[in-house]
Amino acid sequence: MVLSDRINTFGQLLLRRHGERVHKIALDAGLTCPNRDGSKGIGGCTFCNNESFSPNGRQPPTLQEQLDSGRNAILKRTRATKFIAYFQAYTNTYGKVEQLRAMYEAALAAPGMIGLSIGTRPDCVPPEVLDLLAGYHERGFEVVLELGLQSAFDETLDRVNRGHGLAEYIDTVTAARQRGIPVCAHLIVGLPGETEAHYHASLDTVLEYGVDGLKLHPLHVVKHTMLANEWRHGEYQPLSQQDYTRIAVDLIERTPEDIVYHRVTGTASRDILLAPDWCSKKWDVLNGIERELRGRNSRQGALAGSTTRHGLTRSATEEKLRHVA
Repeated sequence: MVLSDRINTFGQLLLRRHGERVHKIALDAGLTCPNRDGSKGIGGCTFCNNESFSPNGRQPPTLQEQLDSGRNAILKRTRATKFIAYFQAYTNTYGKVEQLRAMYEAALAAPGMIGLSIGTRPDCVPPEVLDLLAGYHERGFEVVLELGLQSAFDETLDRVNRGHGLAEYIDTVTAARQRGIPVCAHLIVGLPGETEAHYHASLDTVLEYGVDGLKLHPLHVVKHTMLANEWRHGEYQPLSQQDYTRIAVDLIERTPEDIVYHRVTGTASRDILLAPDWCSKKWDVLNGIERELRGRNSRQGALAGSTTRHGLTRSATEEKLRHVA
């Protein structure tokens, strides 16, 4: 049994749509973030060290070099002929639209490229950028706008120095979906001060406002972050692998089966990871999630629309959102 037998995964969606496996090429376009360059703040989110998900660090090779090396590395392992350019590091809609257009079109011009996956913040996607992405989607390219919400609770977002709130996410996801752009929301499990009730409420929130895909990440502590200092002083304790697995499966069961899971865990390399150690073991976590689903004889959507054992319902989520608005 494999995980995609129980979860509607992005990889399987692309396989069905294109008749072959499509691979992402992770890219660092050398952009920054308004929470680092002084526009909204400096230092970034308390958990953020982009080396934890940037393939090339902060002095990346040229975009063309990254595309070539990424494609060649994939070709060594597979016979892949189709790729998606995954603009992953930092905020990939944070720039003048002419700059972004040149960047995206350079990627789309690469051999075998069939689309774009754009990682960004919900407060950095102005209408002209949404129009640009909608144009690629209308031309038949795969386009995914990945919005890093992380939590639906403004108190949590303030605590981790996120620099935006839920309102910006609601505005952007609404505008993107009005243009037909598929949206993937990122949610972090294990943020400081949050409980299982928060995770379920955040899931309900993104479902209420409409979403096409989800990414779940366990919060991990990496070097050179504010969170690392909190962890060293005993002010933050990461989740255990057992707890994360159980919570992730709870959320997956409550996710309608038509929503696509792009990711159900996140990892960091051992050279920067401080805690928890299990966040360096991607396949252990994925296998654990599959085993938990199998042990429950369950799958994605099995409990969609249900009230959680934490007492949260959709109506309760709507009341919370009215209060935020």
